[in-house]
Amino acid sequence: MRFRGAIVALAVLTAAAPASAQDKAVPYWASIASGQAMMRTGPARTYPGTWLYQRRDLPVRVLKRYETWRLIEDPDGEKGWMLSTLLSERRTVLVKAGDPKPIYAAASTGSRVRYRVEAGVIGAIDHCKDGWCHIKIGKREGFAEVKNLWGVAADEVVD
Repeated sequence: MRFRGAIVALAVLTAAAPASAQDKAVPYWASIASGQAMMRTGPARTYPGTWLYQRRDLPVRVLKRYETWRLIEDPDGEKGWMLSTLLSERRTVLVKAGDPKPIYAAASTGSRVRYRVEAGVIGAIDHCKDGWCHIKIGKREGFAEVKNLWGVAADEVVD
């Protein structure tokens, strides 16, 4: 009897886990959770693959949901379907193309530049507000202007 109760409790917890992602209004930001993730032309494994992503934490924008599939957009504007299990709610950003971007000690262009990052570098977001994000790249951290990042909306607040 106790064993059956444990199984039922485990099933309820497992079923409830993805509910937060299901409840999010689209579009929303996510990241690739796996070292390899296939984008497909449609929402099933029978559809042909268009891209094989091999970059964990790459930010993507979820545009639509269909059962366990998500229509996503990558930083290059490519759109396709990916299994929801290959995506993470972890918020990351990609440094946009162009010259190396400064990472500041505080959320102000008048503060000290801690370091600069090349285009294509991925960082994790701690929080964003008023056009600035506090990001972590490896063991380094600092503030980046949202205009230099892909994976966060210009007016978005991230806590």
